[in-house]
Amino acid sequence: MCLAVPGRVIEIGERDGTRMATVDFGGVVKEVCLEYLPDLRVGEYAIVHVGFALQRLDEASALQTLELFAELGMLQEEFGDPWEQAAAEAGDGVWPFGEETASAGPAGAAVREEELR
Repeated sequence: MCLAVPGRVIEIGERDGTRMATVDFGGVVKEVCLEYLPDLRVGEYAIVHVGFALQRLDEASALQTLELFAELGMLQEEFGDPWEQAAAEAGDGVWPFGEETASAGPAGAAVREEELR
């Protein structure tokens, strides 16, 4: 599911000619495009969908919505690591390769990503 989530603008800048912001979604920080809300300022809240700030939102409504999403586990669903989520749904809860990325080599052995380059 893809949600429109309220977030608080913590920094505004420009990247490649596009007005961008760093936005805090209840502890998860993402980069967001501000082209649809060019007058949005640091400290204000906006509803964000697929990386675009779409509508300004008052603080009380934003905080209430974030709290509700967190209670329902929807923030983790929206912003969590998809590999961790898939492992948890499979009942494992742990990504099998730990910190190192591995793939099967020609003989079926695990090969580190560095070795593949």
